[in-house]
Amino acid sequence: MNLEKINNVDKLLLNINDIAKLLSISKESAKVTAARYVKKGILIRVKRDLYITKTKFVLLKEEELFQIANLIQTPSYVSLTTALSYYEITTQQQRNFIESVVLKRSKNVIVSNVEFTFTKIKKELYEGFELKNTFFIAEPEKALADAIYLTSLKRYNCDFEAIDFNKVNKNSISAYLENTNKRTMLFWANLCKTYKI
Repeated sequence: MNLEKINNVDKLLLNINDIAKLLSISKESAKVTAARYVKKGILIRVKRDLYITKTKFVLLKEEELFQIANLIQTPSYVSLTTALSYYEITTQQQRNFIESVVLKRSKNVIVSNVEFTFTKIKKELYEGFELKNTFFIAEPEKALADAIYLTSLKRYNCDFEAIDFNKVNKNSISAYLENTNKRTMLFWANLCKTYKI
């Protein structure tokens, strides 16, 4: 009965209060129930006090995974190759791997079979993203600018061979890179030369 209530709930994600209300139990009992359901593989823990049913998790669309990425670490926005793939600017496809940019520390979080990576950038570079439906994602040029910046610092490895540079605006990328450093600007200049951008 309780299992049926959990599986049939309309919400994508459940917190402890949701579980307590849904099952008409105390918050403390809800914590114990959630822990038990995680052990049994009924619920998947997304982060502290935030869960999703396994049946929903396996059916998640790409955009819903982006929404979860935004919730795991806030503030954050989806960027790098994940965003470039979403916009069809790269031929590189990433399965079960979501990349985001953050202001806090870099970290990797594995939720079931999906790896969420969060890469820290400087506060002055934390721009150029928008709210699309239910998630924050970099604009196409900003996703590429983030990849260029982090690759120039050897903190990321972007496959520039897979990028369709005709689908992005060179001036917008240059504008996003202005606040970086000489190394990044030189790296960008070399990319422009190599790929005739």
